[in-house]
Amino acid sequence: MPQFGLSGAQVLPARGDPALRVLFCGINPAPSVAVQGLCFAGAGNRLWSVLHCSGFTPRAMQACEQDLLPGLGIGITALVARPTSRADEVTVEELRAGVPGLIRTVGRVGGCWVGFLGISAFRLAFDRPRAAFGPQNVDGMRVWLLPNPSGRNRSWSFDRLCAEYRRFHTEAVPS
Repeated sequence: MPQFGLSGAQVLPARGDPALRVLFCGINPAPSVAVQGLCFAGAGNRLWSVLHCSGFTPRAMQACEQDLLPGLGIGITALVARPTSRADEVTVEELRAGVPGLIRTVGRVGGCWVGFLGISAFRLAFDRPRAAFGPQNVDGMRVWLLPNPSGRNRSWSFDRLCAEYRRFHTEAVPS
């Protein structure tokens, strides 16, 4: 069951889990997270398949297995706690207000890479209108800007998503 806090739904390590290598940060949870208690569980969301095809997980996993991620050095959080059906329902003020919570979460879990899922939200939250996909150094965090795996993000095919997440895995995240 995910934790709910200032930065939304989270899957974070417990005592005894390895340090996180990467913390995937979504924009905000879908309403189904509050009902199901599972991150990225929407029928159209491609995160779980993309994590496998890009090398982050050893096999294809499902949202109901999210508690296994910290054992693989992977966590999940959200920038904004308020659930919405669409990411564009989140205000600029909410995005910017979520940044300090993300910084605190990264500090608490050990300064891992942040895989930020969504370029438009990133540009607004961090006031970086020209940010491009790939590595960023933001407020002392190592951030890799990634496309959002939502099925609503039709400009990114599954193969393109896998290639971009694989680039992050290969270039930034130690095995």
